[in-house]
Amino acid sequence: MKGKIEKYSDIELFELMCDNGKEAQIAFEEIYSRHSSRIHAYCLRFIGNKEEAQDVFQETFIRFFQSKSLDRQMVNLPAYLLRICRNLCISSKKSEQNMVTYEDYMSSVTDSHESTMEQNELLALVKMALDLLPEDYREIFVLREYNGLSYSDIAEALNDNVESVKVRIFRARQKVRTILAPYLKEMQNTK
Repeated sequence: MKGKIEKYSDIELFELMCDNGKEAQIAFEEIYSRHSSRIHAYCLRFIGNKEEAQDVFQETFIRFFQSKSLDRQMVNLPAYLLRICRNLCISSKKSEQNMVTYEDYMSSVTDSHESTMEQNELLALVKMALDLLPEDYREIFVLREYNGLSYSDIAEALNDNVESVKVRIFRARQKVRTILAPYLKEMQNTK
């Protein structure tokens, strides 16, 4: 069973998981394996604090597992997971209302490899630009640019229409460019 479980679609895995048979645990593990890195990255970028992001990440999969039901019609499992995660992230942000520390952000974005001063400066500028974006623009920007979700997946995850998503992403990109423009020009002038 373990070898061929990877060939199952997300929808088939969800159905197996809901059956509560002996394959349920294996199906859940495969779903986790497929989608955990994207959900974890989303939590880190949305929350900013590694420990809090880890808590939200774990809670996402707990809630997902608890929501399993044969009555639930699963159409887009990644969007469903993202919707659970997004709601938990928003709740966490509302209860915490603290800003991302530079150290937490840097350690979540970079590996343990040393970065150059210029890379650190650029990452700090991007972090600052993200912090300055309104929350709805920040979220949609992260979903598109960092998580690589399609417009339709974002629309489904946010319970919005595709055209609205496209407009908000466009505006978010414009705001990031506007925020970064003077800093990037200054960095170029100092070279």
